[in-house]
Amino acid sequence: MSTIVRAADAAHFLSVLPHLLGCTPRQSVVLVPMAQGRTLGAMRVDLPPDAAASTAAASIVGMVCRVVDVEAVMVVVYTDAEAGHDLPHRGVASALLTRARECGLPVTDALAVAGNGWGSYLDDAVPSGGHSLESIAARDDLPVDATPWGAVASDQSAGARLPVPAAARRRAVAQALRSLEAALEAICGIPRVAGDDDPRVDPAALQAACELDDLPELFERALAWESAALAPMQAAMIGWCLARPPLRDVALVQWASDVAGGDAAMEAQRRWEDGAEYPSDLASVMWGEGSRPDAARLQAALDLARQVAAVMPKRRRAGALAVCGWLAWALGRSTHADHYATEALHCEPAHGLAEIVRSFVAAAHLPDWAFRAR
Repeated sequence: MSTIVRAADAAHFLSVLPHLLGCTPRQSVVLVPMAQGRTLGAMRVDLPPDAAASTAAASIVGMVCRVVDVEAVMVVVYTDAEAGHDLPHRGVASALLTRARECGLPVTDALAVAGNGWGSYLDDAVPSGGHSLESIAARDDLPVDATPWGAVASDQSAGARLPVPAAARRRAVAQALRSLEAALEAICGIPRVAGDDDPRVDPAALQAACELDDLPELFERALAWESAALAPMQAAMIGWCLARPPLRDVALVQWASDVAGGDAAMEAQRRWEDGAEYPSDLASVMWGEGSRPDAARLQAALDLARQVAAVMPKRRRAGALAVCGWLAWALGRSTHADHYATEALHCEPAHGLAEIVRSFVAAAHLPDWAFRAR
């Protein structure tokens, strides 16, 4: 069921907007597409410099025009600059208004939230310094489900850093990974990573290696694990899979669909390795096309991948970090996606999925489902 929060005026709307976004943006332009007086979501982009306002406006308004059923748009500029006799970044706001008018898209209001006050670019009577910021403070009387991210984050970058596990926990996961790879070498002949030559095979690792025989079933069970309390062998199993592109792609397709999608992706991967063409409907998921994934599944997968990335040995965590990047991008959190992808490239330069995610963010490419109403 949708949560409906009625905004009485611009101040009320600005107090609710951080809940819609999940954060209080900084140095940003936020556009809220609307239909029949209701919001269809919200889009945040980095605030462009005034010199690039015209070019940026064409791209920004173009994204809004892709939203299915959009009838109008609300524009909000968030900036650290202070308001004086005029609101800051009027050039950016004017470029957005001009481009929206050229596209036949009505603008219901164009607001600025500055470092010392707020106001409307369409209001000639804004006091010097703007209206008080206290009147637009994020509200604490909204339903829990009013925001898709839970508590309102301080800015769009908050929450991207990985958890910091204890050193003993990281050592336990590293040992579990070595044991798992020893078991896989003994059972399947899969070579261990160079340098890991411990001859022992832990019986628990043998059992874990057998669980990898049915990856879709494993990936589905993993969504229900308590991500913050993963057993070392659980983290090792998922980390080992996410470090291997064919298995990682099966996980992403499954987490973006269901266990049947994972089975189909697994079979497609086997057939592709035998020379068959990979099905376009499965490949398109990776590019953000097709049915909208269930956000709760993606969030559970992201929580899992973040915890796995945090406890994996640094030289082995690029795969999990890149998966974090793709999942964040699929959820519409491009700032977080870029952070994870960049960290993955620090661990493993030229990592394929990490480079793809960064290219998505650089080109402002969003999943197709981001432009369709839930």
